Amino acid sequence: MEWMVGFAPFLMVMFIVWTVSRSKTEEKRLEATAQGSAEKAAQYASRVQELEDRVRVLERIVTDKGYDIATQIEALRDQRSVDEGTGVPLEIARKENV
Repeated sequence: MEWMVGFAPFLMVMFIVWTVSRSKTEEKRLEATAQGSAEKAAQYASRVQELEDRVRVLERIVTDKGYDIATQIEALRDQRSVDEGTGVPLEIARKENV
């Protein structure tokens, strides 16, 4: 029983060190989570801005009486395909047949 009395302060110190260490670890984890959340929020805000811009263009096309809607939609498609650089080269069929 006497050895428990001498061992109690050691256990208390170890418990305090463990508690402080755990607290610091939890604080770092929360900080990392907050930073990741902030980055995702910025990405979402950027994407929302892009979508809002696209909706404004569509609203302008639909509400503008002076232009043909189909012509403007085709113009936007042409512009998007040039901007994105996507598509299949026109001579790909010829290369496969050779």
